[in-house]
Order: sequence, then C-alpha cells, then structure tokens
Amino acid sequence: MDVLKNSALAILAFLLPSCQINYIAKSAYSQFSLMSSQVSLEDALNDPKLTADQKRKIQLAKKAREFAENDLALKPTKNYTKFVSLDRPYVTYVVNAAPKWKLETYKWRYPIIGAMPYKGFFNETDAKVEEAELQKKDLDTYMRGVSAYSTLGWFKDPILSSMLRYKDYDLVNTIIHETVHATLFIKHEADFNERMAMFIGNKGAELFYQKEEGPDSLTLLNVKNENADDKLFSEWLSGRLKSLDEWYKKLPPNEQSENSRQQQFAQIQKEFENEMLPKMKTESYKKFHTLKLNNARLLVYRTYMQDLADFEKLYEKNGRDFKKFIMTCKGLEGEKDPAAVLKSLAQ
Repeated sequence: MDVLKNSALAILAFLLPSCQINYIAKSAYSQFSLMSSQVSLEDALNDPKLTADQKRKIQLAKKAREFAENDLALKPTKNYTKFVSLDRPYVTYVVNAAPKWKLETYKWRYPIIGAMPYKGFFNETDAKVEEAELQKKDLDTYMRGVSAYSTLGWFKDPILSSMLRYKDYDLVNTIIHETVHATLFIKHEADFNERMAMFIGNKGAELFYQKEEGPDSLTLLNVKNENADDKLFSEWLSGRLKSLDEWYKKLPPNEQSENSRQQQFAQIQKEFENEMLPKMKTESYKKFHTLKLNNARLLVYRTYMQDLADFEKLYEKNGRDFKKFIMTCKGLEGEKDPAAVLKSLAQ
C-alpha cells in the first residue's frame, strides 16, 4: 500500500469507532496475507499438487477474463492473473441481517464504499460472533461462505482455489460478474451494483460459450436454461417480496407473532413448489421451497435478483451492443437513484 493510502487509513482511524477500526485492521491483514501467498498462473499450472481439472479451470478463468475485457467492454485490469491456493473451502464468510417486522436490509457503513447490506469476514468464527451479536438485537440473520469477491480495483484479485470448485460456466459467470464490480461500482447502491453484475455475468457467460463452442453447444444450452430460470425466478420473487412488504406494513403491532410470520414464509414456498418449480428448466432453485427462510435470507435474493428485467430491456434498447450498454450504465454513476433512472431508460 502506498503512502497516500496509508495516510487515508490513518485519518479514517480517528473517525471510526474502535470496533470498526479493529475490523478494518483485521480485514486488511488478512487481505495482505492472501495477496502475499499468490503465485503466477504459470507457476500454478506447473504445480504438481493441482489436479489436471484444476489447471484446466485456471486456463478457463484466464480466457473468461480476456473475453470480459475484449468482448464485453469491461475495464482491463490485472485481476485473475495470479493464483492463490486456500487452506479452506471459502475465502470469506458473509453476514446479512434484517429487522423481523420490516423488509429492510440492515446496513453497515464503510470508508470509501459507503453503506452495504452485508459484512464479510476472512475468519468463520468472527462471522459467527457477528451473527450472534445481531441476533441479540432481535434481528433476522443469514450467514454463508463465499468462494469469490471483488476488491473493486483496490487490489489485483487472484483466481482462488475455492473458485475452482464451480462448474465451468459458473466459473466463467463469476469472473465476468466480479469484473463488472471493478468496472462500475456506485457508492451506497449495493443492490443496483449486484443486479447489474448478475445480469452481465449471466448474459456474458452465454455470449462466451456461443463464441467458444458455437450455437449448437450443449454448454450454451445449459447456460441459456439457467439464465431463463433466473429470469423466471426474478420476476416471480419480485412480486412475492412486494406482497410480503405490504403485509408487514399493514400488520398491526398487536398481531405480530412469529407464527404468523412463518405462515407467510411457508405460503411463499408452497406457491413456488406448486406453481414455479414445474416451470424450471434446471435444478438451480430446486431447494428453495425447503430452505429455512427469514427476512435476511429473502433480502439476499432481492439484492441479486429483483427486477433484472430492467437491465434486459436496456440491453435490448442498446441494440445488444455491450459497449453501448456498459457506457449507459456508467452514465448512472452520478444519479441519486440509479435503479429508478434505469427503469425510465428501459421503457
């Protein structure tokens, strides 16, 4: 880290509560430890401890990065030009939270990137401690392991061994998704950022396999089917979450009970199982009706999935030209409500 960044962190230390300083310091240490263990892709490909399939996926990730930059007009970076072998299944553990009687994300505030609806930890125990503290505040929580993340261009993100457990086209999707974050990230707008990356990752993976394997590719068919299921789920979920939000707002405080809440979650899952699951072409959402739902977990879906159709409409309106599409999205950086402006542009 250069002198300027060191100075910025020193100034921030006087502005942040001690718990936030400790969190940032611990995260920074873990990030630098991770970066210090990276090796070149050439060294990784010559490493006898890696399997032939892992090495093939490293090559695939490299090709996906080049495609994202050259064909999708995403920002050229030095990301995914190094490799890190982890000693754990996930690189980070993420905690989400929400009030029990309001469909609203609990947000953490960070220097530079602003308010975010999740908090990440390199150590699983630290994530569990955070989750327990949030539960003491009577909040819904959801914790999960994460195999990849973006540092938004602050560091050179490596290919991680945890990413090599993905299916091929999920790996391609992830590389494109995270490259979107390095290209465009609007402060305080996590939902918009994630939905945009979700859409571009899905569409980009489709175009990648169309180029690599041709229009009759079985992989391309699988990608298209998964993208179709994402679109179907997104449209359905958007409606269900709006209905649940209205229910919370109309429910009198004296009628609030955990049983009534669980009935709402059960009804959502029953509707999915009976009406939506038979329409699905893949197994992407086959477990949704069996999950233990709460507001925090549902809001993770909303962050990534709600109203993806607006991006699809804008993409079509730009003549399916990714360069034009990306430039239009970048034009939303200064907007107070980029999602609302996106919706108006997509009409």
